[in-house]
Amino acid sequence: MPPSSPTSPSSPSVGRRTVLGAAAAAVPALAGAAAPAGAATGRRGSPRALPGGGDLGPNVLVFDPSTPGIQAELDEVFAKQESAQFGTGRYALLFKPGTYHGLNAQIGFYTSIAGLGLSPDDTTINGDVTVDAGWFNGNATQNFWRSAENLALVPVNGTNRWAVAQAAPFRRMHVRGGLDLAPSGYGWASGGYIADSRVDGQVGPYSQQQWYTRDSVVGSWLNGVWNMVFSGVQGAPAQGFPNPVYTTLDTTPVSREKPFLYLSGSEFRVFLPEKRTNARGVTWGNGTPRGTSLPLSRFYVAKPGVSAATLNQALAQGLHLLLTPGVYHVDRPIRVDRPNTVVLGLGYATLVPDNGTTVLKVADVDGVRLAGFLVDAGPVNSRTLLEIGPAGATKNHSANPTTVQDVFVRIGGAGAGKATTSMVINNRHTIVDHTWVWRADHGTGVGWETNRADYGVVVNGDDVLCTGLFVEHFNKYDVQWNGQRGRTVFFQNEKAYDAPNQAAVQNGSVKGYAAYKVGDHVTAHEGWGLGSYCYYNVDPGIVQHHGFSAPDRPGVRFHDLLVVSLGGNGQYEHVINETGAPTSGTSTTPSTVVSYP
Repeated sequence: MPPSSPTSPSSPSVGRRTVLGAAAAAVPALAGAAAPAGAATGRRGSPRALPGGGDLGPNVLVFDPSTPGIQAELDEVFAKQESAQFGTGRYALLFKPGTYHGLNAQIGFYTSIAGLGLSPDDTTINGDVTVDAGWFNGNATQNFWRSAENLALVPVNGTNRWAVAQAAPFRRMHVRGGLDLAPSGYGWASGGYIADSRVDGQVGPYSQQQWYTRDSVVGSWLNGVWNMVFSGVQGAPAQGFPNPVYTTLDTTPVSREKPFLYLSGSEFRVFLPEKRTNARGVTWGNGTPRGTSLPLSRFYVAKPGVSAATLNQALAQGLHLLLTPGVYHVDRPIRVDRPNTVVLGLGYATLVPDNGTTVLKVADVDGVRLAGFLVDAGPVNSRTLLEIGPAGATKNHSANPTTVQDVFVRIGGAGAGKATTSMVINNRHTIVDHTWVWRADHGTGVGWETNRADYGVVVNGDDVLCTGLFVEHFNKYDVQWNGQRGRTVFFQNEKAYDAPNQAAVQNGSVKGYAAYKVGDHVTAHEGWGLGSYCYYNVDPGIVQHHGFSAPDRPGVRFHDLLVVSLGGNGQYEHVINETGAPTSGTSTTPSTVVSYP
């Protein structure tokens, strides 16, 4: 068994992640809908109706048990994607219901693998769906942007390996055996997220620093390094933070699983799971899952190269959006104004703003579902990249909230990118279920001002819930929470590595900006299992006053907080406000607070 905590990195000259480890019918246009600027129009100026449905494009590979050469096709995609961390390739590997034998699907960057049944058990792979870190010398901390969904696995040796970092969800999976979350050799690992899944055997995190598991069933859980959080998980270890490092909630307050593509006969449909409150365990396994579905004919099936005007025309017609794999440039916001609209990406479809625009804006309406895509900042600064609701939104959406699931945001890394604020949440009752909002610390277009991004996630709406919140490296606050009655279950953060000196992060009289700031006027807020790490590799002498900042009020409560100085590159004076022991030395030992106030 590997040590419970890996050895700290020693070189302050490079980023921590580098150091670690050496045809369907058209939906008619809505009456009175105006043609968006730039949209195709008919002879009399009215918009030509866009068709719904259609093929899924060349980068969606669909297999059935009789398909010849499946392993060779899987290997070909992996060869392209294994180390293409900032490449443009995007792939979805889809398996029709049935049983498959002798496969090892190695999953690289921007690759999603999924079954096409209503239940994971409809599609069984006698074999493995593998993520390892051979491409990075056994270091799994950069195994980002990949996913597995809706499959049953019977691992060849009894245990499947899924050694991932951020933005790599494992959803709606059934592992008939064990699940190993560490790379072979048990090198560095920094993940991760599981939801709506069943692992019959043991889950072994080994070197994983943190992990969040929601609404699942596990046979057993082996260990933890810093921050292991569970909500609604049958078989989860008992609450023990800080030793052992388990934060365990019996249920998840509110959840609604991610929409997913499936086959009904020969027809593609999108299933929309229903909302659950005080959820526990998986949503599948006892007959037909609860929810509704839509035929593909109700979706505009988008391909790379389509304009934002056309996407907006499709939405105005009443179509939903299915974004097939690829990179899309938008010169104006995609506007989601209709209740219950679905925007679903396949294979890490990526939206890039041109000319500093916002990528997508949601109106103050019920039931929007955003899922499965990446937003990549452009070279011209965007004031915001993703807006969930307009400023001042006040409507009650508790019965039918907006959900934002596996929607990831990146500033820099793939090239120059800037955004003042990455994600703004104004709509009440929004559920953000697994996001990674990342100001890049490596790649191209990276530097304190080169990929400037002051704020990661700003929450202005009341009653917002985040389950699985990963936000890293922003120039000021990573999370700024202004709404009332907000809740977060699991938070993972690293402060910006590249701050040039103490003055650059000085926040008035306070040393550094908190990773997670609750507004001074807020009277009710609660969080469970929140961690912030610092690794100031440009100036290791930088001091961060605290990781968390919140008003001292009885209604503002936190459970199981930690801050960590990675190898002594920067230090925290406190955990939250003036509470919690300082970090010190180079031991990479967390300072913890079990309950606040």
